[in-house]
Amino acid sequence: MDNSAFEVHEDAMQNTLSAGKRSTVFRMEKKRQWSLMSIFLVCLLACAITTAVGVLTLSLVYIQNSQPRSEVHLGLEARPLQATTPIVQKAVDPKFQFLNRLPKSKTTEASCSSGDGLHVDGCLLMTFQVFEFPGGAIQWARYRNDVRDYLSVEEEAFGSSLNSQRSQMTLGTLRIKGNGLRAPHWHFNANEHGYLAQGTAWIGVVDAGGVVTTYNVTAGQVIFFPKNTLHWIKNVGSEDCFFLLFFSTHDELQTLDVDDVFFSLPEDIVSRSLKPEGGINFIRTFHKQKEDQGVNLPPNLAELVTNPSYVQSPDSLVWRYFYDLKGSKEYRFPGGVIQLAQYWKNGSELSSHEQIFSEFLNQHQNALTLSTLRIYNNGLRQPHFHFNANEMGYVISGCAKVGIINTQGIVEFNIHIGDVVFFPMGTQHYIKSTCDEDLLLILAFSTGDQLQTLDMDDYLQATADHILAQLFFKKQSEFKKISTFKEDQAINLP
Repeated sequence: MDNSAFEVHEDAMQNTLSAGKRSTVFRMEKKRQWSLMSIFLVCLLACAITTAVGVLTLSLVYIQNSQPRSEVHLGLEARPLQATTPIVQKAVDPKFQFLNRLPKSKTTEASCSSGDGLHVDGCLLMTFQVFEFPGGAIQWARYRNDVRDYLSVEEEAFGSSLNSQRSQMTLGTLRIKGNGLRAPHWHFNANEHGYLAQGTAWIGVVDAGGVVTTYNVTAGQVIFFPKNTLHWIKNVGSEDCFFLLFFSTHDELQTLDVDDVFFSLPEDIVSRSLKPEGGINFIRTFHKQKEDQGVNLPPNLAELVTNPSYVQSPDSLVWRYFYDLKGSKEYRFPGGVIQLAQYWKNGSELSSHEQIFSEFLNQHQNALTLSTLRIYNNGLRQPHFHFNANEMGYVISGCAKVGIINTQGIVEFNIHIGDVVFFPMGTQHYIKSTCDEDLLLILAFSTGDQLQTLDMDDYLQATADHILAQLFFKKQSEFKKISTFKEDQAINLP
């Protein structure tokens, strides 16, 4: 029989169960929604943290890069930085673009040897400006490929100036002791012009045809060695020889000595080339010295050499490589004297010997012109510039004030014995003697043609008065007050 009470209860239970199920489903859906929301919030928080870290990192990098860097100077012992890393150095006085205080360079002993036979007029591994050898010393004012080879930022400024101006200029001083020998050698990348300031020497040159030219030089005379020409210099006097050597390169000078070639070659190659008595066994009796023999002076020289002869070759050969600058024509001015060893377009006033030198000089690319400049006490080599040459000079005696005018303004400094000066092409410059004794400079100019120079008085005299009046805001008549001289005032006196 049907029980209505049971049916009602069953319905109620079903309703209750349905409500419970709906409640459970609702809770599950709500929980699911909360889980999705949690995930979303966590992701949002992670993104926010990542963004904040990124912004902070970029800020730190920006602050670091925007801070001024401390000054850095690499010592000789420092390792080089990568080529892409700029080296920030301390500020250098602008005068050192034009001045090298050569006497203040450090002296060191060049005792290392070059295993591959290649060195640069000294020892490749040495890093100092002066090289001591058994027979003398060499000192340099030049550009260096490796910045660590400079002793100071001042020397680096000078060397970099020579190179950046493409000056075709390098200077070296060569001191040779009595009986010392500058070993036979040649230069890959430069002609060489030398001025003997002291002593007596015997020179040897071997040209491309194997012709040997030998000659003697004394103080005040000039020697010339074309690029890749084998040559040697022997001191044959009682006092030291002191040469000023100018090379026609603004890159680092590349030199090879004959002894380095000999010891770098295999024994059998040397033996087959020279074919000596005793063959390869004779070659094996040669031993490379521990010290570089760039300037050679064996302690047992008297045992090794007997009755040396110093032959003078015919004039037709000698005068290609030799010029008597001391005995050449003097160009006299009120304040001093200039003498030149150069090519002359019109050589009619030259002696036959000087004509040989002039023409031979002009045949060689990148040859130099050499000159002596003597300025009396208080004399002034007036402001001037050179159209076709850079200029480099070495102070032999006296002292002076130098002024250089370029696009940045004027640079003035004092020079003394042993200082080296550099005047770029077209740069206006002057030299005023400031000592009681005469100022004597040995000058080199980077041209194998005739030197072209213009002095200040000449170009002002050549400029029309009305142009000067307009330029200087002065009446045209005022410029009549500028003197016209009967004699050249290139070096004047007050």
